[in-house]
Amino acid sequence: MTGERDLRRLLGTMEPELHHGVWVFTSVKGPAPDSLDIAVTVSESEGTTLVLPQQQADAAGFSYDFRAAWITLRVHSALDAIGLTAAVATHLADHGLSCNVVAGFYHDHVFVPYAEADAALSVLKALSAQHRT
Repeated sequence: MTGERDLRRLLGTMEPELHHGVWVFTSVKGPAPDSLDIAVTVSESEGTTLVLPQQQADAAGFSYDFRAAWITLRVHSALDAIGLTAAVATHLADHGLSCNVVAGFYHDHVFVPYAEADAALSVLKALSAQHRT
């Protein structure tokens, strides 16, 4: 399956969807425990970054600084598409909202401060509406 590459179509059909719950970024040494519902894993020289539900991080005794809401852009974006994450991050920044973007094989995922989830979702929906043909 080939993902979409046209930026206007990507933005116009991205259908941002807010996931339930609070997600946190933490880092562990070595492999991630199998018992966790991990949304994202990134291996770095300093440790393994995990994005997981706050409840599970608390239960495991993991420390974290960033409580996030997780928004998935439901459009199937090509991994070599140009401009989607830049447009999303810039538009959020223009509205005073920070974000962390992670690309999956099918979709892009945006993590925003949890307290600003509704505002970020609204901003992304408005951006999408501006690009519909």
